[in-house]
Amino acid sequence: MENKQENEELNIPDVLPLLPVRDVVVYPYMILPLFVGREISINAVDSALSKDRLIFLATQKDVSEEDPAPDMIYGVGTVAMIMRMLKLPDGRVKILVQGLTKGRITEYMEQKPFYSVRIERIVEPLLPENTLETEAFMRTVKEQLAKIVSLGKVVSPEVMVIVENMQEAGSLADLIASNIGLKVEEAQGLLEIIDPIERLKRVNDFLNKEFELLSMQARIQSAAKEEMGKSQREYYLREQLRAIQQELGETDARSEEIAELRKAIANARMPQNIEKEALKQLGRLEQMHPDAAESGMLRTFLDWMVELPWSKSTKDSLEIKKAKEILDEDHYFLEKIKERILEFLAVRKLKKKMKGPILCFVGPPGVGKTSLGKSIARAMGRKFVRISLGGVRDEAEIRGHRRTYVGALPGRIIQGLKQAGSNNPVFMLDELDKLGADFRGDPSSALLEVLDPEQNHSFSDHYINLPFNLSDVMFIATANQMDTIPGPLRDRMEVISLSGYTEEEKLQIAKRYLVPRQTKENGITEKIITFSDEALKTIISKYTREAGLRNLEREIGSVCRKVARRVAEGEKRQFPINAATVTKYLGPPRFIREEEMKQNEIGVVTGLAWTPVGGEVLFIEATIMKGKGGLSLTGQLGDVMKESVHAALSYIRTRAVELHLTEDFYSNMDIHVHVPAGAIPKDGPSAGVTMATALVSALTKTPVKKDVAMTGEITLRGKVLPIGGLKEKILAAIRLGIVTIIIPEQNRKDIEDVPRHILKKVKIVYASTIDDVLKVALEKYPPTPPGTVKNMPPKTKAHTTRVLVSSRKGIVAGAKV
Repeated sequence: MENKQENEELNIPDVLPLLPVRDVVVYPYMILPLFVGREISINAVDSALSKDRLIFLATQKDVSEEDPAPDMIYGVGTVAMIMRMLKLPDGRVKILVQGLTKGRITEYMEQKPFYSVRIERIVEPLLPENTLETEAFMRTVKEQLAKIVSLGKVVSPEVMVIVENMQEAGSLADLIASNIGLKVEEAQGLLEIIDPIERLKRVNDFLNKEFELLSMQARIQSAAKEEMGKSQREYYLREQLRAIQQELGETDARSEEIAELRKAIANARMPQNIEKEALKQLGRLEQMHPDAAESGMLRTFLDWMVELPWSKSTKDSLEIKKAKEILDEDHYFLEKIKERILEFLAVRKLKKKMKGPILCFVGPPGVGKTSLGKSIARAMGRKFVRISLGGVRDEAEIRGHRRTYVGALPGRIIQGLKQAGSNNPVFMLDELDKLGADFRGDPSSALLEVLDPEQNHSFSDHYINLPFNLSDVMFIATANQMDTIPGPLRDRMEVISLSGYTEEEKLQIAKRYLVPRQTKENGITEKIITFSDEALKTIISKYTREAGLRNLEREIGSVCRKVARRVAEGEKRQFPINAATVTKYLGPPRFIREEEMKQNEIGVVTGLAWTPVGGEVLFIEATIMKGKGGLSLTGQLGDVMKESVHAALSYIRTRAVELHLTEDFYSNMDIHVHVPAGAIPKDGPSAGVTMATALVSALTKTPVKKDVAMTGEITLRGKVLPIGGLKEKILAAIRLGIVTIIIPEQNRKDIEDVPRHILKKVKIVYASTIDDVLKVALEKYPPTPPGTVKNMPPKTKAHTTRVLVSSRKGIVAGAKV
């Protein structure tokens, strides 16, 4: 109360000179020095000193404003007394002021030579003494101030003593506000609050906020200090260890490691830009603490860089004759592929710098695609690298991971080159058609850059992140079928098809390669066991039915194991294997020709199908019964195959007169078309002529020749269109003993791919229309009109024909006919 009485007794004029201040808000009873440099402010100070030393202090809103206008100065300020004044050599004035009371500017009287303002004193309301609310607020504020001081807030001890002894709420709020470093806007807002309790609440909010900030800062500093202390301790220990090692004459392992890496980079013969990057990363490693998280990653990266064959290559063996001998020694047949490899070597001999070819071997399993790659590498004198792509779904498997990931590694391409140790190996991408794709990306898209001769000279792996030249690499891809390989990837490769082997070719391969290999693997010699040609032919024809050789090698191995057991039991004699003794070792034959195929049948036609594992034979049956024009299709036929049946039937209805059928024959009978092996899905257009022949045979009751097989697509006008997989289909027909094969006229050009010794076994008939097919397939065509032939063939019993490939349902699934 004494302060308020003193304020009331102060004689403060209504008009005072104004001193705009920056960066500070002056509260009553606050003593602080001010530096005055502006001319208008110096004039205001001189005017105050010439009178009663009173001056009005108001804070300007914009700190950068040198000559603030009245609207840029806050309206509420403090009346202060100038206690001392000192003129400085640079023309400025230093004054020491003490705040007396609050005031509000009501009018600007003059603006030159200084601001002269009319003010209105602000008198705070009187508070009841020692109320519980006031006492509680004051105690809370004092405790909060003590807490922030304990956390490091700088407040002078004198101020803390005054705060503890202060009993007035408004003065306590002003004193604390002037010492906790509030922002100008916050301090000005506090100054403008008239009610002491409200002002004390606002100060308490500021103290709470400051306490939280200081607490967080203390936690951060504590954690940083602990980490810094640990690092400094380790640093000092390592320095001491280094000093001890030097005293003992031991070398510094880290310096030696850096020197070895620098030497390895020089010996790697990297391209100039890549060596520059490697040395840059080595410099980072040298300056880095050994225990830093990035240190291990950089070391691994540099290890990969120095171990990659940037300039290391093997010298190609360009002896064409020697290469041909090696290829012939390792593989029988496969003339087209051998010719392509010899062409590459010949061009390489004439032209030193050329891009490596990118080949794709497509064919059924077991025909030697993978082993052929090894033979090519041996013939060329190159290293061989094989990676299996079956089931790969992650793009990073090809391109690698970014180095930012923990445990990151390069992709399989870079890994394979490191494994080979040369930049021109034969690189085999096995099972290309079995690549997958999921949320991690599409590996087949990542292979586009690898398998493009125009791009792979600067292949960039995500881990290395530097271009690597793949143009000298000879890429060989293998696949069972081309359907699942994306078009852009297929377009970048030279596709070479490998068909299945004939019985003669299998016989020669078994004699040259399979028998010697299996006898060696089973611990016996060729002196103990001998296979006759007839025995091998029996195994080929009656125990295996495949395009490749895997099952044939298994059966030969089975015979060798049984002989090995008898030898191990003590029998000391030679075991000759002939056609008669094969059943003794392998049991009864697994594949025999069907009994019904020994005679011509009505409505049963032999068709040819293509599958991913080679060609197959399918029997298509048609039968007629009384009914109302229904058509039944069974045997798990696909949509395309069903459409072929409808097309064939529509063609027959248009030719009813020529076939001696009534025009409404279709209305009083039901037709059932069935393809046996009903559990196996079948689809494709090339069974059209087979369907048509079966329907014509059933409708005209004309038997189909048992030794004739056919393939081709049919149109509504009776045209025969070309099909695919011709060689595989011909081989399947020969395995079954077919004599005559009918193929579309437009497939005449594809006969060149079939070896001549195979064509000598069968008669190839070219058909342009369905009439050409029926003339060869039916016993009599055109059929004889009803009633003109006395000796009609006996009506045959309806029966079901089992497909000869029933024991291989898992492989034939999805046959295309």
